[in-house]
Amino acid sequence: MKVTARRAQFHHQKALQLWKYYKWILWLALSVYLFLTTTTSSSSSFLSHPLHLKPHLPARALIEAREPSSSPLPKVYVYELPSRYNKDWLSDPRCGSHLFASEVAIHQALLGYPGRAVDPSDADFFFVPVYVSCNFSTPNGFPSLHHARPLLSSAVDFVSSRFPFWNRSHGRDHVVVASHDYGACFHAMEDVAMADGIPEFLERSIILQTFGVRSPHPCQRAEHVLIPPYVPPGIEDVRPAPEKARRDIFVFFRGKMEVHPKNVSGRFYGRRVRTEIWRRYSANPRFRLQRKRSGDYRAEMARSVFCLCPLGWAPWSPRLVESVALGCVPVIIADDIRLPFPEAVRWPEISVTVAEADVGRLEATLDHVAATNLSAIQRNLWDPARRRALLFHRPMEQGDATWHVLRALEGMRLRRRPWRPR
Repeated sequence: MKVTARRAQFHHQKALQLWKYYKWILWLALSVYLFLTTTTSSSSSFLSHPLHLKPHLPARALIEAREPSSSPLPKVYVYELPSRYNKDWLSDPRCGSHLFASEVAIHQALLGYPGRAVDPSDADFFFVPVYVSCNFSTPNGFPSLHHARPLLSSAVDFVSSRFPFWNRSHGRDHVVVASHDYGACFHAMEDVAMADGIPEFLERSIILQTFGVRSPHPCQRAEHVLIPPYVPPGIEDVRPAPEKARRDIFVFFRGKMEVHPKNVSGRFYGRRVRTEIWRRYSANPRFRLQRKRSGDYRAEMARSVFCLCPLGWAPWSPRLVESVALGCVPVIIADDIRLPFPEAVRWPEISVTVAEADVGRLEATLDHVAATNLSAIQRNLWDPARRRALLFHRPMEQGDATWHVLRALEGMRLRRRPWRPR
């Protein structure tokens, strides 16, 4: 009996120990289960609703600069100047339509711009509307630039004496247009333009200019936005539909081509490039070359496969815009040139570049392009967004040249943010 009782007591104690051990195991398992369930639920919530961290300011500015469509356009105050600085010049109809007329087109577009600042205290930038390219008093009918510096200087004196904003920033947030051969140097001859330089009172301002080269140059020392030369947007009405175009002219150029390139001043026009083109290809039936721009110029461009865009006195030419607008592949012959709005237009995809020294191989180069990637170039060229980026519409349209100017100004505002907060 004693042995049996002892055995029963032993088994009872062992059962109690096992029960305690089992409860501990059960508690541990339940704890692990609850922990894993809570963690999984939190992880799922975290993945479904990620944390929105405020980016560091320089990184944010960099992102917005690379993706301009994600940030707003700047506010621009347009000074109301006496009519002698702008409107009076419109009495000559050429003022609003010639190749330098972007100064008129941008002014008129900004007057109707939804982001135009009514209160100058709200403005990010200040536009000074002065038409310096509309004095057609020269014997040859080209605009005279002799009055450009005094007219702009007078306009700056006017705004700085009546408003505090020019003096506040020393003109750093003020915008002027200089759509001439060498921008705000205001001379058609490069050596004279370089010697004169940009007027001191404009050196801190923002210049909207057609002139641009990759190497350092006195005429682009001021902060600037490179803009296309003015071509009336109605040029698109001449352009045939790409798929229906009859392009029976292989190479086209009509314009100034000197047989003897040195002019009376002793300077060589266009670094002799146009003279060399005429000498080598004027008798070639595949090249339609004319030494005057008259005639059915744009209709012939619209029929052409390649349109030559050689430099003249300056590297740029209105043919760059005309050829794109008319669906003719621009052949750029101007070493070191910088082109407007490269992110939007993507020039290498729609054009052919030939070095000035390689004009002698021009026909072979274009034959090679025609045999390899011409169709791809033409598809890119006929993209309406690229044409729109090079034309100034009145009123402004999203994606047109004035719109891209404002995008560039917004990029400047972001880079200047520590100095000029909105």
